[in-house]
Amino acid sequence: MVFLNDSHKLKYIYLTQNSHIHKDDLERKSLFYIISGNDDLFRKKNYIYDFHENSIKIECLSSTEVDFSSSSKNLIRIGFNLYNGYTDERMNLLWMLASLDAVNLNLLFNAIYLRFTQETICYLNGLST
Repeated sequence: MVFLNDSHKLKYIYLTQNSHIHKDDLERKSLFYIISGNDDLFRKKNYIYDFHENSIKIECLSSTEVDFSSSSKNLIRIGFNLYNGYTDERMNLLWMLASLDAVNLNLLFNAIYLRFTQETICYLNGLST
């Protein structure tokens, strides 16, 4: 797995350990990869994910309790989509990608790769790696 820096890796480990996810839970791992790679999202992680229930908090996208920039909301939406296929009326991939800077685009592409690794493809096809 490729991390943006050592801080990203440490935050990712923190999130995966606090959620007690299964080692093969690529859906949550891809979401946590995004959250841990963006400082703003990591600071607001408890508004995005419920670590007691191990579930996403979709209401964070419309809540006035926390302020997310438009690019942060786009990262959250795509992270939720990688997690469980979440979509809403603002899920326009081209527009969402255009709102991201190079660092967040890289973060997102790595999260997508993590979610759809070769092992997953082989598993779905009944092949061993």
